[in-house]
Amino acid sequence: MTGLQPLVVDPELEAVTATLDGDSLSISNELHQCRGLRKLHLETARLGLGLQILHCVFFPDPRYDLPIFGADIVASPAGISAAIVDLSPVRDTLPDSIRQPLEALTFPPFEQVRELPAWGTIFSPFVRFIRPVNSVEEGWFLEQVGHFLEVMRQAVETTAADAPDAPSTIDRHQGQLSYCLQQKRNDKTRRVLEKAFSVEWADRYIEEMLFDDPPEP
Repeated sequence: MTGLQPLVVDPELEAVTATLDGDSLSISNELHQCRGLRKLHLETARLGLGLQILHCVFFPDPRYDLPIFGADIVASPAGISAAIVDLSPVRDTLPDSIRQPLEALTFPPFEQVRELPAWGTIFSPFVRFIRPVNSVEEGWFLEQVGHFLEVMRQAVETTAADAPDAPSTIDRHQGQLSYCLQQKRNDKTRRVLEKAFSVEWADRYIEEMLFDDPPEP
């Protein structure tokens, strides 16, 4: 990514630990930015010796006609229970630079395609949300993530910026606000954070780290 550089992370949110139902919970965060993307967020979490979570979201600068890249994997010693990847639109449709290469991809024959949550209207028609049943399907999913990242990379490298006050920029800013609002309706994440830390800390973590509103263009 052109101009990739780290962002300063609040020490109170960068690496945190707590106890949840008798198990230790640890969460670590990395933030970067680059041309076209205001924030690249990678979060890893571990609960005891079992549950592991990877959460990754790339938020675009609203001046650029780019989607939001998102990927999550939830794993335990029993295997991966959920894996999702998407390039989510911030306007009515994905730009051609994203839609056309995604249409050319082949969707592997996963045995267990999962149903999106009620708030999942923010995702694109190309979202992959599955539970891999074996190592072969895990490999398929990782290949899909690689394809989505490559589509995103090419679009980031080739998309020009619109003016801050352009109607398209304002529309994308509003669309990203809507995306963040819908993600904040994921009660499962909020309940876990509230139980492990506190209501106030959970609100701050969600609002400032996970799904902070994009600044005004």
